[in-house]
Amino acid sequence: MKALTAAEMRQVDLLTTERYGIPSLQLMENAGTRFFEFLRSSYGDLAASHAAVLCGKGNNGGDGFVAARLLQEKGLKPVVYLFSRQDAVPGDASENLARLKKSGAKIQEITSCENWEQARREIAKSRLIVDALLGTGLKGKVEGLLASVVEDVNKISRDATSLYPEAVVALDTPSGLPSDGESSEGPVVCAHATVTFTAPKVGQLVSARSACCGRLHVREIGSPYELITELGKSKVSWIEPREFLDLPLVRHVDSHKGNYGHLLLIAGSLGKSGAAILAGRGALRSGAGLVTVASPDAVLPIIAASQAEFMTEPLVSTKWGTIAAANGNANRLHALTQGRTLLAIGPGIGTHAETQKFITSLVRQTELPVILDADGLNAFAGRGQDLVKRKTKHLALTPHPGEMARLLGLSSATVQADRLAIAWKAAKAWKAHIILKGFHTILATPDGRAFVNTTGSPRMAKGGSGDVLTGILAGTVSQLGRENWESALALGVYLHGRAGDEKAPRHEEITLLAGEIADTLPYTYDQLLTELRDLA
Repeated sequence: MKALTAAEMRQVDLLTTERYGIPSLQLMENAGTRFFEFLRSSYGDLAASHAAVLCGKGNNGGDGFVAARLLQEKGLKPVVYLFSRQDAVPGDASENLARLKKSGAKIQEITSCENWEQARREIAKSRLIVDALLGTGLKGKVEGLLASVVEDVNKISRDATSLYPEAVVALDTPSGLPSDGESSEGPVVCAHATVTFTAPKVGQLVSARSACCGRLHVREIGSPYELITELGKSKVSWIEPREFLDLPLVRHVDSHKGNYGHLLLIAGSLGKSGAAILAGRGALRSGAGLVTVASPDAVLPIIAASQAEFMTEPLVSTKWGTIAAANGNANRLHALTQGRTLLAIGPGIGTHAETQKFITSLVRQTELPVILDADGLNAFAGRGQDLVKRKTKHLALTPHPGEMARLLGLSSATVQADRLAIAWKAAKAWKAHIILKGFHTILATPDGRAFVNTTGSPRMAKGGSGDVLTGILAGTVSQLGRENWESALALGVYLHGRAGDEKAPRHEEITLLAGEIADTLPYTYDQLLTELRDLA
């Protein structure tokens, strides 16, 4: 799905009314209803009871009025804090304010710092805070009273890391976040979750402050999908289930293992055999027909014993238990790659000079598709341009910010400051697909497009998660074939994050293991197929 700018979103809303006859008041009702449904399904009535709903006077506040009215009608007694005089609320928002008043909900006007200081103490006691202050139409930074409000909400929630309140939830967008991805020096509400409508906004996906969205949820409110496709001009897209509708995700009844590729996974070293095991399990779980793990002979017995489905290939070891340069002679490389359909290289191989010599030789000489990760990337540290000197037409790199920094000779902070631009630059320069991992992982293409993934959570921030991702990417490419290279990479990124989401309870943040991500893939894949059938 295309990400939209604020202007494109306004045009979508306008054409939804003019072309399809859905009144703007109905769109506001739909938005508030979807938000209300999200609150109850995600946090339950106990948390939603007596929620503090912070509303501005514009359409964003109008959506908040609808949600608050529905909470009131369910007996959940929200308190609405209106940062305006009631008689200054215009248009559709005014109509919904009138409906809110008729429902009997409590409304407090906040028009001064003194009013706010008193209200702030009450809001701090709420289990749930709703941010409906400023929407996607904001221009410039938040100033004055609202700037103080945003800063105080962040103090109350400790930038969305406190145990209480249970959640700060942004309606459509966190107040203060620029919609089009531009930088902003003003304060931005830090939300645990954001519920936006119709399509994600560019700034919610790729801006330097996009983490303020927390978990991003997109809800339909009546605008046809065709309008997003017609009006969206951005080269940034959001990875969501609809992207996979045309892929051959259901196997033919007469399938056999040879239909789904033979992956050669080059991974592991002494002390890091687990990386190879995790990557291999990810590949098997995500569709690879055959998986051969090539690892130093010093650790291969451990890997072979870990998973009965693995085939193995011993590599000559250095005395440190890493891959020796001797494995890189032409005859050995030919024997290694003979009969394979895809290479995944890097998890746990280490940075020994002989190992790096072997990896660079292999990447340059093979014509097979290559997924390069971890220490496979570090073999090209400071000389990423050497990646262009290769025979394969299909190369995907999966760096985290530190690895990307080493490839480019930059600092991690520089990479993180403009992740999209860095990923685009590398993809174009190296003629490769770049999967820049992290919050909102970016899949950048050599022709200047980008796909942003929003599945996944902090619970996946643990050693081994990246190794599982490498395996999943190899598995989805094996399953779908190189003719679906780009879509298969996007699917792998999406499944990896979603499996991490679905494995653990909502409040769990620290106990998830990387291997559990791979083990959750059968359920995740089944859920995805169910959703695609509903979309078809």
